[in-house]
Amino acid sequence: MIRTLLKQVKQYKTVSLLTPVFTALEVLMEVLIPFVTAQIIDKGIEAGDIGQIYFYGGIMIVMAMLSLLFGVLAGGFGAAASSGFACNLREGMYENIQTFSFSNIDKFSTAGLVTRMTTDVTNVQMAYQMVLRIAVRAPLMLICSMCMCFFINVQLSSVFLVAIVFLAVALFLIMGSTTKIFDKVFRKYDDLNASIQENVSAIRVVKAFVREAHENEKFQKAADNLYRLFVKAEGFLALNSPVMMLVIYGCIISLSWFGAHYIVVGDLTTGELTSMFSYLMSVMMSLMILSMIFVMITMSAASGRRIAEVLEEKADLVNPENPVTEIADGSIDFNHVNFSYKKGSGEDTLHDIDLHIHAGETIGIIGGTGCGKSSFVNLISRLYDVTAGSVYVGGRDVRDYDMEMLRNQVAVVLQKNVLFSGTILDNLRWGKEDATLEECKEACHAACADEFINRFPDGYDTWIEQGGTNVSGGQKQRLCIARALLKKPKILILDDSTSAVDTATDANIRRAFAEKIPGTTKLIIAQRITSVQDADRILVLDDGHVDGFDTHEKLLETNEIYRDIYETQVHGGGGDFDHEGKDGAD
Repeated sequence: MIRTLLKQVKQYKTVSLLTPVFTALEVLMEVLIPFVTAQIIDKGIEAGDIGQIYFYGGIMIVMAMLSLLFGVLAGGFGAAASSGFACNLREGMYENIQTFSFSNIDKFSTAGLVTRMTTDVTNVQMAYQMVLRIAVRAPLMLICSMCMCFFINVQLSSVFLVAIVFLAVALFLIMGSTTKIFDKVFRKYDDLNASIQENVSAIRVVKAFVREAHENEKFQKAADNLYRLFVKAEGFLALNSPVMMLVIYGCIISLSWFGAHYIVVGDLTTGELTSMFSYLMSVMMSLMILSMIFVMITMSAASGRRIAEVLEEKADLVNPENPVTEIADGSIDFNHVNFSYKKGSGEDTLHDIDLHIHAGETIGIIGGTGCGKSSFVNLISRLYDVTAGSVYVGGRDVRDYDMEMLRNQVAVVLQKNVLFSGTILDNLRWGKEDATLEECKEACHAACADEFINRFPDGYDTWIEQGGTNVSGGQKQRLCIARALLKKPKILILDDSTSAVDTATDANIRRAFAEKIPGTTKLIIAQRITSVQDADRILVLDDGHVDGFDTHEKLLETNEIYRDIYETQVHGGGGDFDHEGKDGAD
């Protein structure tokens, strides 16, 4: 974990090294000041020598100024190093997430990734700054102060050794009790963020069903779980302060008692005892700071492990050594394909799919909920890899292609259409960054999106809110189809992407496809028979198997499932494929 995290220090190595160097110099100055103070008392005040007072006073002022300078430099370098480290951690996680396949993403919840990139990174950032600065300062101050005490009086310094051993044992017991609790705390943060995210994204549904009270109760439960864990952890950590004060006051009493004795017998001067009291406070403060560092490291260790999980996650899908960078055509071949979301589970989503689609064909895909329609098309653009068999596009195995190039040539309009905050033009240009206004208008015309865009006062400069919340479902679908068309792909996949438009608009879109992109292979997943009956061929999937693959007329004659659905929808006035009450997505 530590090695993974430290790789993200990168360009901040220099300032990370300078921070402890200047911190050490700051400590050196601070440690010498009490020693100079003792000289002022013994050689100046008690001896009545004003010259010695001025001499050692001047040295003390120089040391104080140097200590201030070194402290400022250490603080500045430490802030730059920790902030830069945190920035690199977020960028590193974000960049690695972009390489994830769908199966990688399935391992992490959205809320969990958000927590890792916010709360967890902040914890690690604070810990890193403490390690660079305070974790260097406190041990150095402790060691140097102890050395000075032993230099002054060995017997009296044994008080510190007893105190340190006692405090170390107490801190070890306290930290051991809190470590496991903080591991649970950050998992509860995920639950809390998930509750917030779900509520905000579905706020219209919540209000429509008047479920505010239910959502409040769910959030309160997540918040209470987090509260109880924090109280439990802080209850153990609260023991730090009384234990520390017990040790400090015990040391003061012991030092006063034995110190007075040594002064009486002449083994210790008043100035030396005064400086030992200063060193006592330095030692005790160093121990207190170290206890705080242990607390912070305990919290950040849990965060660090969660961050390392994301950074160390390797993408399941990678490019071959010499990837093919050009697709000949839009032909698609499934060669005895089996597919499972969890490899080795024995539960295949698709079973022995063996079919061949010619370039430029329009293929309808129909089947019940959960039959594998979306899984089928996801294999074409290599969003997942097959478990057995192979998928060919343009006569080559999809695993031979450069993935970026492949996905640029396989445009997909998913079931859940996503628009991003920005203008309509900004969203359309996700399909083609340098698309002109005329190209965008042409794509929108083919997708029947121009009719509502032209009604907006700002036209193509109309602002789209995050997630497309200010446009209807049908408008969102048509904008996503237009965005896909701008890519001018060899293969276009519509995953139930016209479900929110009326049948007339659906027919117009399909007619535009035939006219505008005749060479593009089109795969249309639909629940309505009318959306696919004019396709060159129709694929009927049933529980992951190919139940039929032929024209509309042939399937009516030979396929019982297709015929039943057709009669239900056309003659019985039924709705979509799931006429028996099933709903949901593949």
